[in-house]
Amino acid sequence: MSALRFPIAVDFRRVALDNRWISERWEPFAVVFTPEETDVAGTPVASALDGSGDLWRFEHCTLELHISEAEGYYLNLSSPEPKVFVMWRLTPDEGVPPVAPVRVTVSYNEAARSLDGGEAVDPVPMPDDLHALMREYVARHYRQERKQKAKRNDPHADGLFRRERVVRR
Repeated sequence: MSALRFPIAVDFRRVALDNRWISERWEPFAVVFTPEETDVAGTPVASALDGSGDLWRFEHCTLELHISEAEGYYLNLSSPEPKVFVMWRLTPDEGVPPVAPVRVTVSYNEAARSLDGGEAVDPVPMPDDLHALMREYVARHYRQERKQKAKRNDPHADGLFRRERVVRR
């Protein structure tokens, strides 16, 4: 089964820092679920949200849902505050803004794998309309694995390692 794709936009902001080595930091701060858009394939396009250049929206991003990630979606939705995880990178050229989203996910497991791989992944609050859609998706596709008793290797069960007394004459 192919992945479900939904159009979203990712908002980034520039945060000024009072630091002698770095003057600013970029971070995603919101994800906007845009169901009215039909073209979900494409390159994210940045547009300024304010005149100062501190707020930027990347449109034409895609959120993909895979059945194999249903456990990660369930873990996210069962947390006190569900999040959307944005993996992003600094762009190699000196363009404005100097950041770009690479992947957006709602799976704890996928976000953890990206973090383990050394990527920058930041959580942002999950919009209510996306939260409702995710609850429906998880209810339809997630099945909790049955717990099974662990079979332990007991070396003494068969008498293989039991010391036999050898009588010497």
